[in-house]
Amino acid sequence: MGKFRALFFYLIIISLLSVSSTYKTSEKNWTHFRGTNLDGIADVEFCPVKWTSDSNIVWKTKIHDKGWSSPVVYNDQIWMTTATENGKEMYAVCVDFNSGEILFDIQLFTPDSIYRKHDINSFATPTPCIEKDYVYTHFGKYGTACLNTNNGSIVWKRTDLNCLHIQGPGSSTIIYKDLLIVHLEGTDKQLITALNKSTGETVWETERPEEIYQALEPIGKKAYITPIIIDVNGRDMMISNGSAACIAYDPNTGQEIWRIIRGEDSTIAMPLFEDGTVFFHTGFVTDENKDRFAELMAVNPDGTGDIEATNMKWRIQTPILQLSTPLIKDGLLYNIDSKNNMMCLDASSGKTVWANRLKGKYNSSPVYAAGNIYFSSTNGKTTVIEEGPELNIIAENTLEGEIWTTPAIIKNNLIMRTSAYLYRIGK
Repeated sequence: MGKFRALFFYLIIISLLSVSSTYKTSEKNWTHFRGTNLDGIADVEFCPVKWTSDSNIVWKTKIHDKGWSSPVVYNDQIWMTTATENGKEMYAVCVDFNSGEILFDIQLFTPDSIYRKHDINSFATPTPCIEKDYVYTHFGKYGTACLNTNNGSIVWKRTDLNCLHIQGPGSSTIIYKDLLIVHLEGTDKQLITALNKSTGETVWETERPEEIYQALEPIGKKAYITPIIIDVNGRDMMISNGSAACIAYDPNTGQEIWRIIRGEDSTIAMPLFEDGTVFFHTGFVTDENKDRFAELMAVNPDGTGDIEATNMKWRIQTPILQLSTPLIKDGLLYNIDSKNNMMCLDASSGKTVWANRLKGKYNSSPVYAAGNIYFSSTNGKTTVIEEGPELNIIAENTLEGEIWTTPAIIKNNLIMRTSAYLYRIGK
């Protein structure tokens, strides 16, 4: 009996240590666009809410050239990409979390041919993803690469994953088990492929359904979305909202599970998931009066085939071209639309809880930390609000340069990239 009791307490201690270790890991790493869990939520006890160019700035580091990729962090390394204005040189840059010193500045691609992009896009917009010892960078059709984070060496490169972006690349990659999942959706093809993350070799690939896309104008077939992975009754699903349909795929094989058909043109914002519901923005549609609008939909993901008629929980009209991905937490969905309306929606019904119009343009996605939500605009201003059903603006802060990227939050610090610098905000 005594031995059993000793073993029982030993197992409890091991379990607690495991939970503690998991918590610390999630706190100090931010491995993808919008965080390790792809949801914009930071697992920290504190995060600064007020700063100026002279206060609460631990360091700032100049990042050369231009890139809208967001910072990702593993241990004490911060990685991002950048490119020359003309796109002829593309780089991966690593900054030390503690000092702000540039550890690696690696030229990855020098394309022979450069295709046009949208004026607000860059040639280094997709956000890298990172794990222990490796970081994965992506520049759309111009190249995808894996680097060793210990020495900066290039593990593998691919330059044969092509599509006609027309307005430049924007979709970020994600790590799933032993796979790196890549979206390449242009006017000519809408391809999703999974690469062996160790070798770069193709494991599977799938294209969006031809019968859905053939009616669209070529310019309408492109998309810039980053998918999410969710668990539905023990089965993993990859939710990917393209310009004409939101589709759930098996991330192990690329096989389609279900679809909802809606949209005529680009999708940009990521899908969301909370409490058994998937939320996503559609591409825009044109009504009989030639007016254009998009929709925000809430869907039960437990189904197969075309689930629009059976699994739709609610849908509301929204402005077109939703660039910023909303944030959902505890049944409230926080969003800023393409007309600069910051709002809070009831996730169970889609009804507006509160709304407030802001000045400026918001292409960065909101993030959450320690009870507050951060919205950053292209004029360098970050508005911090308290989470909850009442609008309470905590602070408004401005940094030098424009903010097009989404911040990382780790170790009770905010890592913010502007068009001029990378900042560590905190203590």
